Amino acid sequence: MSSPSGIVEGVDWLGSCGTIATVGRPLVIDLKARKKVAPILQPIARGLAKIGVTPTMVTVLGLAITIGGAAMIADGLLWQGGLVAGFGVLLDALDGPLARLKGTASDRGAFIDTMSDRFGEIAVWVGLGVYLQDDPVGLILCLVALAFSLLVPYVRAKAESWGAEGRGGWMGRAERMIVAVLGMILAGFGLPVLIPMLWVFVILTGLTVVQRIRKTWQQLPG
Repeated sequence: MSSPSGIVEGVDWLGSCGTIATVGRPLVIDLKARKKVAPILQPIARGLAKIGVTPTMVTVLGLAITIGGAAMIADGLLWQGGLVAGFGVLLDALDGPLARLKGTASDRGAFIDTMSDRFGEIAVWVGLGVYLQDDPVGLILCLVALAFSLLVPYVRAKAESWGAEGRGGWMGRAERMIVAVLGMILAGFGLPVLIPMLWVFVILTGLTVVQRIRKTWQQLPG
C-alpha cells in the first residue's frame, strides 16, 4: 500500500525502489518509481493469473523462500542466503498486482500479506542472529534491528487506529530489506560491511520510529 509520502509497505513495497525526493520532510522514496516498476510486475502477474496462481499462494511462497534464505544465512551462507531471501521478498511484491488483476483484493489478503512481511523480517534477523551468535555486539545489534523493524509498522498501525497518518520516515520495509540483504550479500563475498551495515540499519530504523511517533503525536488531539 502506498503512502502520500512515497514510503511503501506491505503489498506493493517494491514500488518504492526508485527516485529519491525531498518534499519538505526527511528523504522519502518518490511514488513515481511505482509506475516505473509496474510494467515489469504486470506481465508477470498476468502470467501467474493465467495459470491459476492466487495472491495468497504468492504470499505464502514468498514467505517460504524468505525463510529458506534465512536458514541459509544462519548456516553461514551469507550471499547465497541473502539472494534467496531477497528473491522471496521480490516474489511477495507480486501479490498486490495479482490481486488487483484478478479482482480479489481484500482486507483478508492485506492482513495475510502484512503478517507475511513481519514473519519474513523476523526470519531474516533470527537467521543473521544465529550466524552472529559468537559476536556479542553483532548479536545485540540484530536484536535491536529486529525490535525497530517491528516497531516501525506498529507505530503506523496504532496511528491509523486513532485516525492519524502513521506512514513516512527513512526506513520503510523496502529500505529495510534492501539494506539488510545487500549488507549480507556483500559480507558473504568477504567485504567487512556486516557490522557497519547493522549500525546504519539500527540508527536509521530507530530514527524512523521516532519520526513516526512524532508525526502521530502532532496529529492527535491534546
